[in-house]
Amino acid sequence: MCGIVGYVGKRKALPILINGLKRLEYRGYDSAGLALMGENGLMVSKSVGKIKMLEQALEGRDSDSTHGIAHTRWATHGEPSEVNAHPHTDENCEIALVHNGIIENYRTLKEYLQRNGYTMHSETDTEILVHLVHLHYNGDLTEAVRAALTQVEGTYAIAVVSQLHPDTIVAARKGSPLVLGHGDGENFVASDVSAMLEHTNRVVYLEDGEIATVTPHDYTITTIQNVKISPRLEEIHLSLDMIEKAGYEHFMLKEIHEQPECLRNAIRGRLNFDEGMTRLNGLNLQYEELRRIKRIIITACGTSWHSALIGKYMIEEVARIPVHVEYASEFRYSSPIIDNTTVLLAISQSGETADTLAAMREAKKLGCTVLGIVNVVGSSIARESDGGVYIHAGPEIGVASTKAFTSQVMVLALIANLLGRMRQTSVSQGREMISAMEKIPEQIEQILKMEPAIQRIAEGYYRNNNALYLGRGINFPVALEGALKLKEISYIHAEGYPAAEMKHGPIALIDENMPVVVIAPKDPVHDKVMSNIAQVRARNGRVIAIATEGDHEIADHVNHVIYIPATNHLLTPLLSVIPLQMLAYHIAVLRGCSVDQPRNLAKSVTVE
Repeated sequence: MCGIVGYVGKRKALPILINGLKRLEYRGYDSAGLALMGENGLMVSKSVGKIKMLEQALEGRDSDSTHGIAHTRWATHGEPSEVNAHPHTDENCEIALVHNGIIENYRTLKEYLQRNGYTMHSETDTEILVHLVHLHYNGDLTEAVRAALTQVEGTYAIAVVSQLHPDTIVAARKGSPLVLGHGDGENFVASDVSAMLEHTNRVVYLEDGEIATVTPHDYTITTIQNVKISPRLEEIHLSLDMIEKAGYEHFMLKEIHEQPECLRNAIRGRLNFDEGMTRLNGLNLQYEELRRIKRIIITACGTSWHSALIGKYMIEEVARIPVHVEYASEFRYSSPIIDNTTVLLAISQSGETADTLAAMREAKKLGCTVLGIVNVVGSSIARESDGGVYIHAGPEIGVASTKAFTSQVMVLALIANLLGRMRQTSVSQGREMISAMEKIPEQIEQILKMEPAIQRIAEGYYRNNNALYLGRGINFPVALEGALKLKEISYIHAEGYPAAEMKHGPIALIDENMPVVVIAPKDPVHDKVMSNIAQVRARNGRVIAIATEGDHEIADHVNHVIYIPATNHLLTPLLSVIPLQMLAYHIAVLRGCSVDQPRNLAKSVTVE
């Protein structure tokens, strides 16, 4: 959510800022704006809606400015409007500021500023910040930002410019990601490396409580207490190709089709067939430490929470360690019982999810070993955890997660295998699981070939406004994930339920207008699921079944069958979720929805 781009250098800033914002569109936003440093001071332009609306507002306003900041806003305080959009400026339009995050004490600060003669024009918490900077300004922009931030409670990533400092951007972060990009006679500031990747791959990640003063040829970093930091310049190994559509109509479709290769990347170099065991050196735990684990807590949000539920089934069955799955937003405010035999797994695609990051930090305070499962290298969770595993899914641009989900599940399978071999799993059992893992990418490729058939099924259901997803055991979280995908991108109300729980309430909803998607592979609870299907059919419900190849009997009891290859039952979710992703995608397309940028959603949720 929300995106920041800043540029100071020798080239025209306007096209760089606009293209940078377009690279950040996937994060989700409802308005956009920019501030350029001109000969006559700051030129600010803002618009509601997509970036193309901002471009239209700027038509005919060519600028030679080589210095500016830009922003896409996801509304928190105040509705989407031009006055609430960023950048915000002081009364004299001498200072402009963009901000990601939430200022928790903004009401107190607003009253403080009003007593000092300032008038607020927007409903946002961000406007408070720019007035605070102006209040403290005494000739040094960095010091004014520093003084302002000492009064702030909450989270922020900010970029500040002033017409009194025509070649300077001041940036700072606390709890919201911000990165500097270093070029030849030019420097960049952004909330995501994708915004600057076409210009440089040399970056510095700001840490919490750090302030950067950025000029065309240099940058200095200090703490909010004014202690100088020696920055670590890193090279990002991403290419523009990885964040382009590559001929697909949508990023989501591209990412669905990338999953076989993503899963090959997730297991590459991590399988030891001779010992039937996985290698996960990033965990930074010795075998003896792994054996001492008595309890695991997995914390996550959204799709990552669904992968965590699958991980619970895997770890408990393979390693016999009790696993508790917690919403990160709830965990951080609970009173968790943690000791030195407890390990917390924090799962986040971006590695910046605010609730998950806060939960992880709370667990660390309580003395818990914290391990991260993330996709984005150099993200906050990756840097702050005691160890972890990268999922290696590559950039995921579509807001509705697909390849990150399956990559997370595969990594959890790797962890389950390792913990199992440390305790009770035999070499032969370990080899069997590893062999099944190796086959998964090719099996997904088989499922992807069925896309035309899945699209035809979508054509029969895209007009429905409700849907029910049912699964049992390890496929219950898959039902949750399938329902979430449909909700996210098609705006159809959908619920995921344990199949047996259907009769305790949701069965009242079933009629000929309620499509029911049932995950029914040949597994230990297959017969039970078939009974649940019979209950749906008895009430004229239309059933779409996900079934194992060779299960011809099921076709007589449902309206449609999508077959998936047979695998180890613990790995079934990696296959059963693929048709559900495709079904949601094609239903959304048929309904004319914005697949990659669904309304009200953001890719990386960096506010509470």
